Amino acid sequence: MNGNIMNGNMKNYRKLNEQEIEQLKAQMCTAADWNQVEVAEDFSADHVRSARFSGNVKIGAFSKEFELPGGMVKHAGLYHVTLHNVVVGDNCCIENVKNYIANYEIGEGTFIENVDIILTDGETSFGNGVEVAVLNETGGREVLIYDRLTAQTAYVMALYRHRPEMIAKLRASVDRYVASVTSSVGHIGKNVVIVDSGYIKNVKIGDHCEIEGTSRLKNGSINSNEAAPVHLGVNVIGDDFIISSGSSVEDGVTFSRCFIGQACKLGHNYSASDSLFFSNCQGENGEACAIFAGPYTVTHHKSTLLIAGMFSFMNAGSGSNQSNHMYKLGPIHQGIMERGAKTSSDSYILWPSKVGAFSLVMGRHVSHQDTSNLPFAYLIEQQNTSFIMPGANLKSVGTIRDAKKWPGRDGRKDPDKLDQVNYNLLSPYTIQKMLNGIEILKNLQKVSGPNSDAYTYQSGKIKNSSLKNGLKYYGMAIDKFLGNSLITRIMGSEFSNIQELRDAFQPKSAYGEGDWVDISGMIAPKKAVFAVLDDIESGVLSDIEEINSRFATIHSEYYNYEWRWAYRIIREYYGVDLSVVTADKLRELVNKWKESVVALDNMIYDDARKEFSLNAMTSFGADGDEAQRKEDFMQVRGSFFEADPFVMSVKEHIRVKSQLGDRVLEILHRL
Repeated sequence: MNGNIMNGNMKNYRKLNEQEIEQLKAQMCTAADWNQVEVAEDFSADHVRSARFSGNVKIGAFSKEFELPGGMVKHAGLYHVTLHNVVVGDNCCIENVKNYIANYEIGEGTFIENVDIILTDGETSFGNGVEVAVLNETGGREVLIYDRLTAQTAYVMALYRHRPEMIAKLRASVDRYVASVTSSVGHIGKNVVIVDSGYIKNVKIGDHCEIEGTSRLKNGSINSNEAAPVHLGVNVIGDDFIISSGSSVEDGVTFSRCFIGQACKLGHNYSASDSLFFSNCQGENGEACAIFAGPYTVTHHKSTLLIAGMFSFMNAGSGSNQSNHMYKLGPIHQGIMERGAKTSSDSYILWPSKVGAFSLVMGRHVSHQDTSNLPFAYLIEQQNTSFIMPGANLKSVGTIRDAKKWPGRDGRKDPDKLDQVNYNLLSPYTIQKMLNGIEILKNLQKVSGPNSDAYTYQSGKIKNSSLKNGLKYYGMAIDKFLGNSLITRIMGSEFSNIQELRDAFQPKSAYGEGDWVDISGMIAPKKAVFAVLDDIESGVLSDIEEINSRFATIHSEYYNYEWRWAYRIIREYYGVDLSVVTADKLRELVNKWKESVVALDNMIYDDARKEFSLNAMTSFGADGDEAQRKEDFMQVRGSFFEADPFVMSVKEHIRVKSQLGDRVLEILHRL
């Protein structure tokens, strides 16, 4: 966009005639130069009163009425306003602007009432190109925010600093986009509502946005649209920001140098600085500083601080805290909680640390743990020591409940979804870590002996029973994942004999083997991601939309890539070459899968039962006997154990998977 106020507006305008000018003057309107005021062909002066015009002003027709809450009706028009270099679309209602509106194009059907000032001052990029000092408060991992930023691109820009040439090329691509949106004219879209608000400067506002009672908005873009409107509420203060479609920022939120992704919700006096929030994040009451909040990062509680950390699929318990302040050269430390890791109330982690995927942190941990190769763990503090329980979260009903709720809580209504999000608990990413974990645990046994009371790992302790259970849980999860992948191939292939099935097993994707990574919500082979980075570095990829498209393509190929990886791991882990596999060996693998699926589900079933124990009923039926306590519990919770919807879904899962296993075994018997 350039500075031409006519840019993007193709409507025909005409000069005011003398009669219209006289009528406007009679209605207390003034103009620095009436020749610079143009109107739509069907303009009527009846609904323009107490208006002042300067610079180039263009005004549409006013034929619409707005029905307001409570049944109040107001006719479109201009009432008690000052406009300087403004284009007003058809059927807008602009009333009671305390100061003025300057250098804006306002779309049709927009309602603006009781605001202080709305202006564009000089050349601005509307928040695009702002540097966010994420993870490291002293700098070094800055992410340039812009309208089309994705979690994947931000991850690369923040963490791949060991590839400076690629980073330079990526920043240059962003700079070109920033230049393309820089303008001296602001934009307010169609059917926007701005009421009871204060200072708005250099802010681009998309269609169907609602701004109600905000205190200050400065240098930002609000990328609202009809499919996914954005709402900003009372006492919100925002500086140097991008807000993506479908998000809401309410109730006294203060934020600066922030990117807020699609369908995010911030409210209840939350404060954030130098932070990135991607799809479906939620923040209330607490504070964020220099965080990389990947998809589904949630924090609801007062006194909860997220600082200098990377998170995704995370729920922060009340009073959770991390610290990067044990330093002498500035706040340089950072931490990573891999996908699905969460904290209990009053937990504390001293950065630098790295917590493995889908782990639970309880207590205070100050020994700089790295449990990334022990996923699904409990990290528990006892007597100032960090104890690790590998794989314990695999049997937690809470883990499965989380996995089920995330897809259903995707609030993105915009058909143009920016972030690529994979919801899988078990994937090549987590399974490879389990394989690494098994090797680690077996080495600990080998070095310290199988009968040691406890083993030392990464400044933490693993009890003997926890180590043995970890080996068991990881083994079951690996059997489940590889079996899932194998059965999917069998059921999705057409074959009449074992050789045709062997042929169907052959992977056809270009990527999949080797290490996998979680690029802030997108699970992918490292080689596929590196191919994108290589193309950015070489100049083959230079457009941000093309970069987004490449990541989207990788995401869409996930299951093909997964199979290529699983095909190889089946050979390495089981010693089974699927190119020459027998039907008997396939039946053996399917039976192993069936046993593991049922065993894991039964452990989840047993864990769920604890939620319905007599201990769980404590405080129910406060004045009654045990029978009344149980009845009170049932009335509040809705049902007893066997009738609970989640419990019923677990039982149904056991039944369905058992039937699937039997069906596959029957098919294999015919070979």
